[in-house]
Amino acid sequence: MSALDLAALVPLGASATRQVTVTRELTVAHAYPGLPEVYASPQMIMLMEMACADAIGAHLPAGWVSVGVHVDVKHLAATPIGMTVTASAKVVAVDARSVRFKVSAHDGLDLIGSGFHVRAPVALERFVEGVARKTAKLGERP
Repeated sequence: MSALDLAALVPLGASATRQVTVTRELTVAHAYPGLPEVYASPQMIMLMEMACADAIGAHLPAGWVSVGVHVDVKHLAATPIGMTVTASAKVVAVDARSVRFKVSAHDGLDLIGSGFHVRAPVALERFVEGVARKTAKLGERP
């Protein structure tokens, strides 16, 4: 596959949002019993990453996807079960190999997270082939 001209494909300011209602399965208490039933940081980051992927997905050629390569996010406030979290992503920079996003998450009352995320577009077929090669190596271990 040839390299993409990302700057020509992905416009600055492209944006998207994703929402989720917090359930027990999305809380830190689900993984660590005894801790409060509040939205877990990894779940917030995943929602932010999905919003980023949505923001640029339509700008990529058929057969291409984006993968997360860097996360720099602060989790600022707790969100209990039942609240709806909205993650927002906006393209703030594009270079030859990656796209940088400003991300945030809000629960309707508070800004609960903010920071930056970087994604790199890849040809899906090439990515899947790489995963298959690595998976095959699992059987080769002593």
